[in-house]
Amino acid sequence: MTAFPQRLVDGYRSFLSERLPHEQSRFRELADRGQSPEVMVIGCCDSRVSPEVIFDARPGELFVVRNVANQVPPYAPDGAYHGVSAALEFAVAALKVKHVVVLGHARCGGVRAFAEGGEPLSPGDFIGKWMELMAPALAKVGPRGDAAPDDWLRRLEFASVENSLANLMTFPRLAKLVERGDISLHGAFFGVATGKLSVRDPHTGRFEPVAADEHARVFEKPRF
Repeated sequence: MTAFPQRLVDGYRSFLSERLPHEQSRFRELADRGQSPEVMVIGCCDSRVSPEVIFDARPGELFVVRNVANQVPPYAPDGAYHGVSAALEFAVAALKVKHVVVLGHARCGGVRAFAEGGEPLSPGDFIGKWMELMAPALAKVGPRGDAAPDDWLRRLEFASVENSLANLMTFPRLAKLVERGDISLHGAFFGVATGKLSVRDPHTGRFEPVAADEHARVFEKPRF
């Protein structure tokens, strides 16, 4: 039998010595009374984009669902298996979250693969089928034309977040709660290389930087 990854063992040892002593009472409380996060984050499974790290979340604060390219399928009660829809149903009906955040990110491999129409990775091509959910986003952005590839891909990444937000509103129970003001939907975007977080303004549709001054200070270049 192959040994358990040493990196995970080392990480757990670090958790035991550094984080657990500070969070032990928190874990016990969560074990006794269960979880009650107010925020659900639907993010990409890209290993570079961890919502818990980006938002510096404590245990029990975020209910996180991750998939390829942070997609949300439309409401489809057809009896098939729907992982994202099941998690959304649990978050809304059981946990009664107050916010649902769709977190996109720069340099998303799933978005790029869909845009470039590459060859299937396997005969079943699960990724190809999954990424068909992005078709409305691509139609909204339109063909690349003379646009710079990176700029066009960025617009497509933003449009993908907006498409997932639109699909969230196809869920009748969630839509009713949003219309009543009991739940808020948010679009966000993380720059992998820069660490910059932007949040979609629901009135203008633009993604505006969050904590821009603090971010600028972190990345401020020394002046000579």
